[in-house]
Amino acid sequence: MCNVGISTNITSRNCTLPQQKLAKICFQIMLHYTTYNLHEDADWVTFVHGAGGSSSIWFRQIRDFKKHFNVLLVDLRGHGKSKQPIYEKLKTYTFDVIGDEIIEVLDHLKIKNTHFVGISLGTIIIREITERHPGRAKSLIMGGAVMKLNFRGQLLMRVGDTLKSVLPYLLLYRFFAFIIMPRKTHRESRNLFINEAKKLYQKEFKRWFTLVAEVNPLLKFFRINDSGIPTLYIMGSEDHMFLPSITQLVKNHKSAVLCVVPNCGHVVNIEQPDFFNTEVIGYLKRFSGN
Repeated sequence: MCNVGISTNITSRNCTLPQQKLAKICFQIMLHYTTYNLHEDADWVTFVHGAGGSSSIWFRQIRDFKKHFNVLLVDLRGHGKSKQPIYEKLKTYTFDVIGDEIIEVLDHLKIKNTHFVGISLGTIIIREITERHPGRAKSLIMGGAVMKLNFRGQLLMRVGDTLKSVLPYLLLYRFFAFIIMPRKTHRESRNLFINEAKKLYQKEFKRWFTLVAEVNPLLKFFRINDSGIPTLYIMGSEDHMFLPSITQLVKNHKSAVLCVVPNCGHVVNIEQPDFFNTEVIGYLKRFSGN
């Protein structure tokens, strides 16, 4: 059974302003979400996409996962169907605020805890959630995880941060997509993310870009501190920018294991969906009450 969630849910937040101003100033915008319900006692699995994507990137996972779990897909702010005009007026873009917006959806659906599956920058969001919302994550699946920007990555971010107000954002996104996913075999993933990025507002892209450009201290904290939550890093063997740091990380984190997907780049769930689904579902069942 599939349920499409409300994309706007406006409620007052302890406001004492006149009623006509509530909708403008005191509001809560709920992310757009979709659920697939297996049964009441089944574990929940929450999928979180990365910057420039949307919940549609999980289209090759839904059929397999909904056979075993209740499934929740969310569109992050400014992405997919979470594109209310009010987001243009929101100035606060931090990973903790973005994580809290996902928690608001979980609270709305009365989901006490869930397995989180993230891809690319979505892995930063779900890892951050574990720090401030203990007990909400039963396990973490970190696909194409970004836990360190190497020298090339840092250089690209600095150049991009300088040029983001000059170059058309889509040109900049194409450039980054090609650097991260350079091979012919990565073309499908690269094109998918570029096509999704076309749906972003330019202001939205700049805000996310600035957010990522400043993420290094947070990533360093994640590398040093083991979350203590069962974590599967599932990385492509050709993910040259991010695999080396994850290989090192799992040596120091007792709660983490690494699965390397052969002949695969950064976006593992798109390039090798059968392998991804089999490995991830098998891992989740180890920590599931189903």
